[in-house]
Amino acid sequence: MKARMLAAVTAPVLWNNWLLPRLALDRRGRTVANTVAATGYEFVFGGRPNWFSERGIRWGAGCAGVVAVGCTAALLIPPVRRILGDANDRTPDVGTVEWVAVHIPLGTVYAEETIFRGTLDPLLDRAFGAKAGAVAGAAVFGLWHIHPARAAGDNVWATVGFTGVSGLIFGVLARHTGSATAPALLHWAVNAGGALLYRRRRVRSIAYHAGADSAR
Repeated sequence: MKARMLAAVTAPVLWNNWLLPRLALDRRGRTVANTVAATGYEFVFGGRPNWFSERGIRWGAGCAGVVAVGCTAALLIPPVRRILGDANDRTPDVGTVEWVAVHIPLGTVYAEETIFRGTLDPLLDRAFGAKAGAVAGAAVFGLWHIHPARAAGDNVWATVGFTGVSGLIFGVLARHTGSATAPALLHWAVNAGGALLYRRRRVRSIAYHAGADSAR
């Protein structure tokens, strides 16, 4: 049992921070690899994400709606637009529709919610209780993001802390609804909303510089 739990905890951290980067895949390849790895992890460790939960869908849709309102407000408030304009552009080299409809829901949301909220968190809850399981699962979720933070040039431990808190929120939502669907919908809304905001910033920046160049 101890060996199985150790494997369940370390496998995601090693996958995302060591093995996956060494495969040197492009974005499409990483999406496929993450999807396959998450499905395999669920099978090996007996995950039950309960994707078709009515309660999970209802709560997830509500949370996603709140995020959508927040993203819309961010575009309408000039100070927030200026902050977004100064942000680093991290949009991938794929089309917006493909990014939002394929890579985020499969390569990120499905993979992470299947591994963490659908499989690891229930294992930790059974072994240590819900409170300790929630903290432990959130900590592992934070550690999952070490390599992505380094690759993006972000502060690693700030990223680990922020994503750990995010994982705690996702975990609470999953436990409340008994389904990984609710955190998955919230997770997708946050990532897709951020992606669209960054993409819009990029388009506005290109248009601004093109106009400035033509005026010279």
